[in-house]
Amino acid sequence: MYLLGEQPAYADQLINRLQSIPTQLLEGLEPVGAAVTFERVDDLAPLLPGNQLFVIENGLLHAVIDGRPLFYLQEGDLVGLRQGIELPSCRYSSEEPLSLIPYSRSAVFQHIYGSEQRQELFIQYLIGHTALLSDALARLKQPEIRPATGFQHFAAGEELIHQGDDAEHVFVIIEGHAEAYVDGHKVGDVQKDEIFGAMAVFTREKRSATVLASEPCTVMVIPKEQFLSLMQSNPRIAHSLIESMARRIDLLNKEVTQLRLPAA
Repeated sequence: MYLLGEQPAYADQLINRLQSIPTQLLEGLEPVGAAVTFERVDDLAPLLPGNQLFVIENGLLHAVIDGRPLFYLQEGDLVGLRQGIELPSCRYSSEEPLSLIPYSRSAVFQHIYGSEQRQELFIQYLIGHTALLSDALARLKQPEIRPATGFQHFAAGEELIHQGDDAEHVFVIIEGHAEAYVDGHKVGDVQKDEIFGAMAVFTREKRSATVLASEPCTVMVIPKEQFLSLMQSNPRIAHSLIESMARRIDLLNKEVTQLRLPAA
């Protein structure tokens, strides 16, 4: 198995060792038939019998999870370990000719369990793949918003944001409710779980409104650099924030329109 993207320093040596393990596991065990071949395949899993495991004889298999290509399997790798287990869907595809050697799944496991040495090798094989994937996750995952980012508590009437201040943080109300004011006039409400204070971070302008706690509030405070990094690495959060801002702007436009309507 090779991971897509930058590899850690130890990866090549570990991958080479993992590639050699299936041959050792299956030594002395006969395949159940001739090699299975494909010219190309878009989704391999539905084509594989659930009672068999396969070793890649020739070709490459690309693994895609949730639409994202994550790694590929090559000659010597085992295929079919996921069969029969309720796991997140993983689609294996190949754009080139592929050849797989079939083995009886039950015979493979009986063969492995019949030797302490093979059991140890199999454990090393599984742990090695887990280590590679865990390392990839650690390198891809952006720093999370943790309590160290900062939780602050505000009594009713206290300022969370002051109009005209520099925008150094973005906020999320964890508990409570707040209200936004511009030049002393209320312009909106800030609900629980709502992100606020982001507009000035994006525009690099001063705070355009004052936000006051209308009841006791617990607020998560996120430094702007960390917030911007999170937006870049997680499009879903960015999309949700844009939707929230759009709804707020639409509401303000309606309020302004109502104020401009002549009295009946």
